[in-house]
Amino acid sequence: MGVIVPKYRHTSVARNRVKRRLRELVRLHMLPLLQAHAQAHAPVDLVIRVFPAAYRHDAHDLAAELGQAVPQLLRRLA
Repeated sequence: MGVIVPKYRHTSVARNRVKRRLRELVRLHMLPLLQAHAQAHAPVDLVIRVFPAAYRHDAHDLAAELGQAVPQLLRRLA
């Protein structure tokens, strides 16, 4: 998994905060689903690109956004 967090005129502290939050959310919510999929199919590489709105979101908002992305990802993998 890779996380791309462009600067968007934010500090490195803000970029690292977004990266850490996303990595943890993916580890907790998305990786178990992808591991189950990888056991039945080919492994998956995942890259997440952050948009400027992610800097304004807290962990709960990012989790909700990620929760919307998981079903879409699983449909595309099927």
